[in-house]
Formats: sequence, structure tokens, C-alpha cells
Amino acid sequence: MLDALTALVRGTRLAYSPGMRRYVFVPIGINLVVYSLMLYYVVAHFGGWLDGWMAMVPSWLEWLSWLIWPLFVLSLVLIVFFTFTLVTHLIAAPFYGFLAARVEVVATGRPPLDDRGLARTAVDALGRELVKLGYILPRMALLFVVSWIPAINLIAPLLWLLFSAWIMAITYLDYPMDNNKVSFADMRRRLSSRRWPTLSYGAWVTLITWIPLANLFLLPGAVAGAVLMWDSHYRGLPAS
Repeated sequence: MLDALTALVRGTRLAYSPGMRRYVFVPIGINLVVYSLMLYYVVAHFGGWLDGWMAMVPSWLEWLSWLIWPLFVLSLVLIVFFTFTLVTHLIAAPFYGFLAARVEVVATGRPPLDDRGLARTAVDALGRELVKLGYILPRMALLFVVSWIPAINLIAPLLWLLFSAWIMAITYLDYPMDNNKVSFADMRRRLSSRRWPTLSYGAWVTLITWIPLANLFLLPGAVAGAVLMWDSHYRGLPAS
């Protein structure tokens, strides 16, 4: 079966092939503006956030400051990464939904089951993103709390990395599933039943998102790759 890395490579080629680019460059332009504003804000406040975290370390753990400091930095970077990712995907969702539908036709020879018009699809895509946020934010908040608990927060970076892979899988593999009338709950069940392809794909996408600026140009390939993963790993699974 198709592996995650191959899906990403093929998907990137598809995303920038003739006929696809209209769905790619508009969200890239919008996200560049968002990226610049958020980067400016983070750089201006990062030092203060880090100082505040370090001030909360109890005296009996000061001897571990050499380890706690980089773990705090990594946790903070992961939190910033999640915030940026959620904002940019909320903006790009309608365009990515259209891109996924077009890729499915080109790559598989059959259209998605979705028969909604363009306007309805765009509105529903934003609604689906809000459903994702309702799933992601409480879990993200719980991890944020864990990141502040002395001693326990030593494993927070690992938890954030696993969480990142799972959420990136949900974020991107949901585009073709939504286009094929798979509910959000059924989508999560299908992803859970194929844990290795799900987490490996999410991990590769997470790695891509960490490449400054270039990630904006690579993420459409992740959408197209998700369509290939859907067709190879999840389409044939029974509905819940």
C-alpha cells in the first residue's frame, strides 16, 4: 500500500500541476500575511513568555534548570506552532477542500461523493474547521496545563510531538473524507483503525510545517497527498 512519504511527494507534484494552481496560490498569499504578523508578535513576546515560565520552577528543581529550560523552549515553540497552524488552516480550508476534490478526480478518475455547490462547500468547510477546533482545543489546553506542572512537564515535548502527528493527520486527511461525506466521528474512527499510516503521515506533515515559509508552499502537497492516502488506506473501510 502507499506509504506516507510517497503520498506527499506525489501529492506535491499534483498540487502544482496545471489546473490545480488556482486552489494553491490564493491561500498562500493570505497565509503569508498572517505568517508575517504572527512571527512579529511571537518574536516580540517570546523572551517574556520564557522568563515567566522559568520563574515558576520551584527551588527544589533549580538543579535541573539546564534540562527544564530547553524543554520549556520546545513546549513553547510547539504551542506557537499549533496556534499558527490552526489560524492558517481556518483561512485556507475552503481552497483546500476544492483542491482535494480536484485531485481526487485527476488521481483516481472518479469524483468525490459530495454534490454541494461551490458556495455551500466553502461555508461547510469553515464549519468543519470549527468542529475540528472543538476537538483540538480542549486537548491542546490539557497539554498546555501539563506543560506547566513541575516534573510532569518533562515529558510534555514528547506528548506535544505525538499530539502534533495525530492532529496533522486529522487536519489533512479530513479534506478528502469530508468531500466523500464521511462524518468527523467516522473519520477519527477510520484513522484510529490505521494507526501507522495515520501517524506516519501526520508526522511527515508536522515536519513540513516546521520549515519556515517553505511550509506555506508545501502544505498544498499535503492536501493532495491526503487524497492519495484516503484512496489507498481509508476509502474501503466500512462506515461506522
